[in-house]
Amino acid sequence: MRIVSPKPFTIEAGKRAVLLLHGFTGNTNDVKRLGRYLAERNYTVHAPLYKGHGGDPLTLIQTDPIEWWNSAVEGYDELRRRGYKEIAVAGVSLGGIFSLRLGEERPIKAIVTMSAPALDKSVDSLQQRIISYTINYKKLTGTYNEEVDKPENIARTYKMPKLQYLQNIINDTSAKLNKIDKPVHILRGLNDDEYYCKSADFIYNSVNSRIKSVKSFIRSGHILTVDKERELVFEEVYRFFESLDWEE
Repeated sequence: MRIVSPKPFTIEAGKRAVLLLHGFTGNTNDVKRLGRYLAERNYTVHAPLYKGHGGDPLTLIQTDPIEWWNSAVEGYDELRRRGYKEIAVAGVSLGGIFSLRLGEERPIKAIVTMSAPALDKSVDSLQQRIISYTINYKKLTGTYNEEVDKPENIARTYKMPKLQYLQNIINDTSAKLNKIDKPVHILRGLNDDEYYCKSADFIYNSVNSRIKSVKSFIRSGHILTVDKERELVFEEVYRFFESLDWEE
């Protein structure tokens, strides 16, 4: 079975711009519905696809986390190239930590993080994401073999050598959160792993923003933008952006 690879997308709908960032092993489909929701309410949105994501896991493991970060920066630069001066950013999971990193390094209007990792985590747990991604990809393409594609076999064949560097990016970003003074809204799902719930508290306590808040979604897990309460999440993101004092 041939699957259609996800692509970056841009919807120009207004003077206010939002950069949407997906997570590790995710893709732009994870933020597409949020993007459409915001565009229908006169926000221009742009979502880059990180290098190596959205396709063959062999391609993914041959990329470097710094290339994913560069994809996020290029997305920001694309909005600036199109003439948008005030850019907010909203990210899911790794996209959330990239959103915060952009807030540390670039002029950002405001930040929404959703299920962002901000604490130290084992490389083994990151490698587990690669295993799950590979198994799901094989099932989607009809190439999954239950006997051959056991997790232990996948772990050997699809080992990503630079995952420690990914954790280093997360740790480095978390260590500089006090640089952020723009409005920050932190969203988490209470059905998510406790690690991400604790990360939300850490982000809240570390940023230097005068306007900052945490919102929990009782019935949601990790990818808030596609889970049971996604419409509530979309509304929450929109209301937060609407509360800001944008240039007209």
